[in-house]
Order: sequence, then structure tokens, then C-alpha cells
Amino acid sequence: MTSSTPAVSPYCVQGQETFMKFQRQIASLSLLAALLSGCGKEPDTAATTSAQTPQQPATIVFVNGDIVTVNAAQPTAEAVAIRAGKIFAVGSRDSVLASAGENAELKDLGGNTLLPGLIDTHGHISFTALNQTSVNVSSPPVGPAEDVDDVVALLQAGLAQKPDTDWLTGWGYDDSLLTEKRHPTREDLDQVSSDIPVVIRHVSGHFLACNSKCLQLAGVTADTQNPKGGVIRRRRGTAEPDGVLEETAMLQVFNALPQATVEQRLALLQPAQQYYASYGITTVQDGAASADDINLMRQAADQKKLYLDVIAFAYEQMPGTSMDDFPPARSYHNHFRVGGVKLVLDGSPQGKTAFLTEAYLHPPQGQEPGYRGYPSMDDEEVAAHIAHAFANNIPVQAHANGDAAADQLINAVRAANQEYGTDDRRTVMIHAQTVREDQQDAMQAEGIIPSYFAAHTFYWGDWHRDSVLGVERASRISPLKTTADRGMLYTTHNDTPIVPPDMMRLLWSSVNRVTRSGRVLGEAQRVSALEALKSMTINGAYQYFEENEKGSIEVGKLADLVILDQNPLKVEAMNIVDIKVLETFKEGISVYRKTSL
Repeated sequence: MTSSTPAVSPYCVQGQETFMKFQRQIASLSLLAALLSGCGKEPDTAATTSAQTPQQPATIVFVNGDIVTVNAAQPTAEAVAIRAGKIFAVGSRDSVLASAGENAELKDLGGNTLLPGLIDTHGHISFTALNQTSVNVSSPPVGPAEDVDDVVALLQAGLAQKPDTDWLTGWGYDDSLLTEKRHPTREDLDQVSSDIPVVIRHVSGHFLACNSKCLQLAGVTADTQNPKGGVIRRRRGTAEPDGVLEETAMLQVFNALPQATVEQRLALLQPAQQYYASYGITTVQDGAASADDINLMRQAADQKKLYLDVIAFAYEQMPGTSMDDFPPARSYHNHFRVGGVKLVLDGSPQGKTAFLTEAYLHPPQGQEPGYRGYPSMDDEEVAAHIAHAFANNIPVQAHANGDAAADQLINAVRAANQEYGTDDRRTVMIHAQTVREDQQDAMQAEGIIPSYFAAHTFYWGDWHRDSVLGVERASRISPLKTTADRGMLYTTHNDTPIVPPDMMRLLWSSVNRVTRSGRVLGEAQRVSALEALKSMTINGAYQYFEENEKGSIEVGKLADLVILDQNPLKVEAMNIVDIKVLETFKEGISVYRKTSL
């Protein structure tokens, strides 16, 4: 047997620091070509590249490290062999080497840890890719903005790089983390430019802020009425827009924004895939995908530009994106398939637009005590969408942050189950941040899988406790333990680009529930590292109807694998967040490798 390093993907590959560098640097789409030409130059995270399609070794055997299979029937192993993109032997070193044959190539793990490839159970790769063209106005640890002046300065620096840009966009501002605890307004953004439209998106994705030129081009004036499911915030005491738009009110700005070309968007998919792969992810979601997003992914697949599996869910509420036009498929075409339909029932808890049954602790600007947020659709609309999907056997993923929105989904699913039968549909409640125990019982009865945004306990736990929900309700956000105690399957996610696709931080959050301030939020909802790992591997595969192909290291499954520098089941719980991804394999091909220069 010989020892070698498997071939890597023939794509331009960059790691997480590279992607964050893109976010800091890019201020307009016209900078894209120059930035992509530097691919491969970022120190410490660059992966080896090849100009030719890699020749996969006939057989590779992983030895000399911890192997966590996430297979209850065989939790650990001494060696794993892969061939033709699949796992064909798992077990003792001697037995696997004997099965592999004399010409197998050894992959020495060097004491590191091998896991199944990690699964993104909810996120937005199209949105993530496009965000590379926006100025990063996020707060630490994702970006540098600590106050509104920082946001303005970052945008001014972005504009200085390309003063002739048609529009300047920014991503990731967070009013809960800015010193002023408010959204930037049109007056703030007018400091960046009075001639060029400036628009920045809130980190939740549920708000944006515009300068005066942006509002003018979008046609948002004092006479513009609030759309259903949205709010145009006004200057105090007047009807004049203050620049902040909530939920569906954002659509007028989206319609005014210039669109990237197909060629530009296809190019952006390459570093976006590498961004995910650098965190050990081998299956990525394109949630709330528009018709354009789905058609773009189909074109990328036809051109063989995808090397991670991408599963899209058509955004049913987006004009021109009916579930009838994008039927789901169970098999991938060149790493792409449509998985079903996405519905959005409410907004964001950290943005205080999620639909609750009880009032927010402190209402947002312009709202009276007793404010509970609001739904995106009324009960009848939700029921109609769910019934149509069930009648046509279309899997549903439904965003429901608030418990009132969760009630809407549960009631609609119960009615549809009664009408169409309880087939294996694997309906998913996305986020499920504030579900009550009685709702967990109802979800279990109706076959609804919760997919928890468990990283919220770190990113916004303090805000939830002190401003959004209060101690008692905030301690139950993402209630993993009471879900597990019921024997319910659940998944966890990062909702990238809302937060980076850092799967070790997500796992750490599930295990520790520690906030930014270092306080534990909801100790009773902590779960073990293995339970949390299942939520992003085998449970994620099950959510996608792929448990027979992915999610664990078992004979016959795809060779989707990740090598970590430490074993998350053995390190101290608080150190899980420091675990590094060393290499990621998709169907036996190395698509990301961390190197030290």
C-alpha cells in the first residue's frame, strides 16, 4: 500500500478568512473579476488547486485517528475505506486494510478526527454568494461595526473604492449590538452619499435601511401605505419614511436594485461553495429560492460548476415562484435538486417582528406595550398553502419563529393530515425559536420536524433575555433537550448568511448555551455533544430524505467526510468552538484543505 494525499477539486478554492476578506473589500459587482483573480493567495486557508479534473485513487483508507461514525450500531472504528465515491469498509484496521487490497492509498489522520460530512439543514447559498458583493457592516465577531458611525465609515470606505458604482449595498448591521441600540436611518446613510442609492440589510434578513436616494428610486414616500405583512417606519410624528423597512415592505427596494448577470452569479458560486466547505459542510441548502435562483442553480449544474450538493426550496410567496413550477426531485442532477417548497410565516425575534402569543418584553420603536409582532400570512392563507403542498406530495419547510406562527403551521398541518393522510412528508418548522411544550407534543403528533437556529443562544441570547422575551421565555429558545426527551428528531442550522456556517460554534452553542456575555441561557435545554452532532449529520440527512445515502459513516453511503483537529466528543465542552476543519471530502474528492504556509 502507498501513502498519498487524495486529489482536490478543480475549482478555485478559498477558506473562511478569504470569504470574510471578500465581504470587507467588495463594494460593487464590477470589482468581482479582480477579486476572483486573486483566488488561492490567502494565507493559512488556501486549498491546493488543480487545472485538470482530478484522478481519484481507486481506494483510500483512513487510519490512525479517531473515527466518529454517528452510527449507533457501530459508533467508532479504527479505519474507513472509500472507493468510487462511496464508503465500502468500516471497522478494525486489519479488516479494512484486507478489504482494501494492496494498491489502496493510506490517508494518515495523524491523530485527528474523521466525521461524516456536515449538513446545512437551513440556509441560503444564493444569498450568501451575492453577499460577497456587499460591504460588511456586521458587528463583532463577524464584522467590525460597533456603532452607527462605524457603519457609515465602512460604507464610505466601500464607496471610495468604486465611486462610480450605481448602487452601494451593505450587509449585516445589527441594531441589538450597535451602541445606540437602533437601526441606521436615512439621515445616517445620507452621510455616505446623497447622489448614489445606499441600502444595507439587517443581519436577520428581515429589515433594511435606505438613504434618501434609495427611497426615491424605490418609490417609497409619505403616501406609500404599509404592505400586508410589512411596515414602513416613519419619522416620529409624521408619515415621512425614516429609511427603515420591515419584512414585505423591503420588496419595493429589491425591485429597484440592479441585478447581477448570470455570469457574475455563476462566478460567485465558486468561492461561496468553498466558504461552506471550509466549515466541513458537504450538503448546502438554498432556502427561500426564487425562480431566478433555481434556474441559476440548474444552469450551474448543467455546466458542472457545483461540487457540493445543493438542495433548493422554492419560495412560494415570491411572485413567479409557485411550487407547481418547481416540482421536487429525490435525486440530484450534477449536485443539484429541488427539495420542496419554502413558506415564511413571520419575522425575526431579534428584530421583534416574530409573531408571538404574548407581548414582547420591550416593544420596538413605534409600537405600544402589548405588541406581539405580526404574521406574514393569515391563517387561511397558511392552510391553503399547506393543503396544496400535501395534496401534491411536496415537502414543506416553513419559517416560524414566534409561537403564534408555530400555531398557524401546526393547525394547518393537522388539517391537511386529516384531509390527505399522514404520509411520510417530513414537514419542517424552520427556526421554531419559541415553541412551547404543548406545541412540541403537537408537532410530534403531526410529524413536524423542528430545525432550530441554536446559535441564537450565543449571538442574541443576551438580547432575547434582556429586551425581547425576558428570562423565562428566553431560556427556552431553541428547546433542544425537551425535544430530545420526547424522542423527537430535530436538526440545527446557522441560517447562513445570517451568521457564518460555523458548524463547530453551532455545536458548541447546542452543548453550552453560553451568550456573548458569558452567561448560560437555559441550562435545562443543553444537550450532549453527540446529540448535537446528530442534528447536523444523520438527522439532517433524514430531514432531506437522504438518510440512506448520507449523515453517517456506513458501508454503502457517500464518502462525504470531514477531518477535524480534535474530537468534539472528547474535548472539554467549552473548547468545541475552537475545533478546526482540516479537510473536507465530497464523494471521496478533497474539496477543501487547510494548509499552513
